[in-house]
Amino acid sequence: MINDITSQLRRDEGEKLSVYNDHLGFATIGVGRLVDSRKGGGITAEESAYLLQNDIKKRELELDKRLPWWRQLSAPRQGVLLNMAFQMGVTGLMGFTNTLEHARKGDYKKAADNMLASKWAEQTPERAKRLASQMLTDSWL
Repeated sequence: MINDITSQLRRDEGEKLSVYNDHLGFATIGVGRLVDSRKGGGITAEESAYLLQNDIKKRELELDKRLPWWRQLSAPRQGVLLNMAFQMGVTGLMGFTNTLEHARKGDYKKAADNMLASKWAEQTPERAKRLASQMLTDSWL
């Protein structure tokens, strides 16, 4: 016998950890959480902040495994790698072999130049310019 609302709702609503369309065709996630803006759904700013912090922690742990030296960088330069990993995943970031090697060696000019010479910079030029400048200047932008 179910004796609490959480168990009852999990049973009756089900739980899906990715977005799905409910029986009326509206985007839903989790345990019946409507996120479809057509019906007034969404998340709060607090929920967005919680998700963002979890995503940052996940990327940091992945970078710790794949690039153990990255923690030796200054906070702004770590931020560059985190930002890039957030956008394209850690696997995508790992494709920047020259950029990463230059950053590891402390040649931030070459790291920034390589960032700007990439297809990524063509696809997201403003972001790439900001992050390359952050890598070069060691200042948050």
